[in-house]
Amino acid sequence: MPAPPRMLTVWCPDWPVTAARLTAGIDRAEPVAVVTANRVVTCSAAARDLGVRRGMRRRDAQARCPQLAVLPRDDAIEARRFEPVVVAVEAITPGVSVTRPGLVSAGARGAARYFGGDEPLVRVIAAAVGEAVEEFSVGIADGPFAAEQAARRGLVVPAGQSARFLADLPIGVLDDAALVDLLLRLGIRTLGGFAALPAAEVAGRFGPAGVWAHRQAGGCDDRLLGARRPPPDCTLTVELDPPVDRADTVAFSVRSGAERFIAGLAGHGLACTCVELEVLTDHDEVLVRRWRHTGVLTAADVVDRIRWQLEGWLHAATPQRPSAGIVRVRIIPIESVPAGAHQQAIWGGVGAADERAHRGLDRVHSILGHGSVLLPALDGGREPRQRTRLVPWGEEIAPARSPDAPWPGRLPSPAPSVLVDPPRPVAVLDDRGRPVVVTDRGGVPAPPSCLTLSGQPLAITAWAGPWPVDERWWDSTCARRAARLQLVDVHGRAYLVACELGGAEPRWSLEGIYD
Repeated sequence: MPAPPRMLTVWCPDWPVTAARLTAGIDRAEPVAVVTANRVVTCSAAARDLGVRRGMRRRDAQARCPQLAVLPRDDAIEARRFEPVVVAVEAITPGVSVTRPGLVSAGARGAARYFGGDEPLVRVIAAAVGEAVEEFSVGIADGPFAAEQAARRGLVVPAGQSARFLADLPIGVLDDAALVDLLLRLGIRTLGGFAALPAAEVAGRFGPAGVWAHRQAGGCDDRLLGARRPPPDCTLTVELDPPVDRADTVAFSVRSGAERFIAGLAGHGLACTCVELEVLTDHDEVLVRRWRHTGVLTAADVVDRIRWQLEGWLHAATPQRPSAGIVRVRIIPIESVPAGAHQQAIWGGVGAADERAHRGLDRVHSILGHGSVLLPALDGGREPRQRTRLVPWGEEIAPARSPDAPWPGRLPSPAPSVLVDPPRPVAVLDDRGRPVVVTDRGGVPAPPSCLTLSGQPLAITAWAGPWPVDERWWDSTCARRAARLQLVDVHGRAYLVACELGGAEPRWSLEGIYD
């Protein structure tokens, strides 16, 4: 098995915040959050110190940090601002690959020999990148995955030590939210614990996607040396007449071609993981850049990367800025894998319908922008509504609050399958037609007999509780919920209702429904 190549990676933390802050002229010390669809996409270190977290609602973030500067996300600005960083790295070591704005990598072996070792190379790169951006870190390790993790920690991992370096890292650094969630539920917390599993067992349980993650966890990421060169007829060339000087116009022009490009690779049984974008201007200037993806590129991914790169070239003040309109765009597949290499296993894996859904969501995401497609994620909290939140499509699904924390007062399993937001007023009556009362000691003097929902009385055949609620006792303006009950009607449907105090009679509301 070939050894993973030595890779150098430059990582700019919270790059969406940095790009938006530089554009808006906001001081580095001020707390900043970048939002999409009223959700925090990322925030600065100053904002995190004040309690702001990714995934928060805009209003909640501003409540925790009233002085928070809230800025909208703009992918084009992020790519444009990152171009000087890429140019600075490319001036020292050729063949750079941009994973996304904020993360760029290149081979380190040749440059390290030229400058006298890894440490001198890091100092040279840091000096060059420091002229383009303030916050960044540089790392070197064996393989792209280990190099990215080293860059996030500002480390140079000695050759042959990447597996030991990765072993203590949390399993959440893997770029596969579904696999990470499954491994956590199986009790695997670190990359070392995952790498210790037999490869054959991983292949049988998790499929090709699990095998790939298992190789990354063990420091065996040899993508560059093991990649297959796609057939030459898979290259896509798009001629533009008249010349075009707008990134969005070029991206629209190559959209249908990108779909043919991906379909052509699929016809050869391949999926692309790295593409090279070559642009020719009306003044015969040729601009080239490579973009790498942790998974396989879809047509929407290719179009997004073309648009990001053109924004950087057309608007950034760099020596590579074209002096004329673009007349030709060429997309060249550099690295590919067998089409099934990133698919999950048959048992519990992603089938054809799921793959079509993924492509559809990717397309909607690329058209409507970041935050337009949201996925539910488990979170920590006492109330059922606090235990779920929506995460933008494509982002890591990680809890903002630990679901495994004790959370006193939390309802026991199972959780309601449908949450009513906002809760609906209902009437919970005893056998005499009076509202059911919950005492201060958590007792129910007269058990529930009838639930009136939308004017329709339903007889109660079974109930459980009450579950006392003790929260926000210091807030006089907050509704005082005394307890929750679980009710089952004559049709076998179960409900979660909550009792609120504050009037002559208790008020009941419907919070959830059990299917």
